Amino acid sequence: MKSDLLDQIRSELRSQLGRLSRAAMEAHAAATDPGSKAEGKYDTRSLEASYLAIGQARQVDELAEAVRIFDGLVLADFGSGERIDAGALVEVVMGAEVSSFLLVPAAGGLEFFHNGKAVTLLTPASALYQKLVGLGVGDRLDAPAMRVTGVI
Repeated sequence: MKSDLLDQIRSELRSQLGRLSRAAMEAHAAATDPGSKAEGKYDTRSLEASYLAIGQARQVDELAEAVRIFDGLVLADFGSGERIDAGALVEVVMGAEVSSFLLVPAAGGLEFFHNGKAVTLLTPASALYQKLVGLGVGDRLDAPAMRVTGVI
């Protein structure tokens, strides 16, 4: 099951990288286009286009790094009595809602659907990731209020 998850994540990351790379190239072209040259001292089109190009280039670099990480990533399977750790697929109940989180080293915040369920990627930078590590099935958190119902 986790290999299917990883394949889906890799595919989504590559798709996002392609889209973002094209957008970054377009932003760079706009920033360097002679038509975006300032026509007066208050005309900031060129400056704004260059800031956009720089920001998108950084995002491309981060996403390319995430693709590289996921290309080499193998997720361990967790038994029913094991504690949550990196690589765990965690199911929790928050109120009446069931949520799934995959604890991974990169691409935090990415959400996708797998087998009809929404799965959100959490990285160690996330406070929720830090709170989940070490918990087991049946354990509860107060903030946010949730109960762990599954660890795979």
